[in-house]
Amino acid sequence: MNLVRLVSLGFTLFFAACSSPRYVYHYEPEKTATLNDDLAVAPPNAPAPVVAAIAAGNRIAGMPYSYGGGHGSEKPSGYDCSGATSYVLRAAGLLEAGATNSNGFCHYGESGEGKWITVYARKGHVFLSVAGLRFDTGWAQRREGPLWTTQSRPADGTVLRHPPGF
Repeated sequence: MNLVRLVSLGFTLFFAACSSPRYVYHYEPEKTATLNDDLAVAPPNAPAPVVAAIAAGNRIAGMPYSYGGGHGSEKPSGYDCSGATSYVLRAAGLLEAGATNSNGFCHYGESGEGKWITVYARKGHVFLSVAGLRFDTGWAQRREGPLWTTQSRPADGTVLRHPPGF
């Protein structure tokens, strides 16, 4: 009987470990940002770096997608996924100078989901969730570059990372 339970537990843990992460929007009063005309509004209790991250995302939301955009140019005409993520985190004081690529974000900060900011990174793509809103360059109704959305999306193959303390 104990062997059956042990084997059953082993299978359960194995299949739980194989499940892919997924971004799913959940509204939590006082903790979740809201959308107003495609721009994010920080929740009233958000820490200053979270407010700064949202303000940075708002500055580039709606800009065109540009492969390599946001990597090295002071005034890029568009952003790719890692350029947009780097811009938001750098403006919030949560990333050293410069931009990193999607692979680099696989080792960013600390492992797991953050309290305020979560980076979803895999080889070839990265996006973030800031105060519950997804900031992404893909998997939305419009694929026009960086934007805020509440639309859920699969995150197959991603690792979840977060800035320490956030």
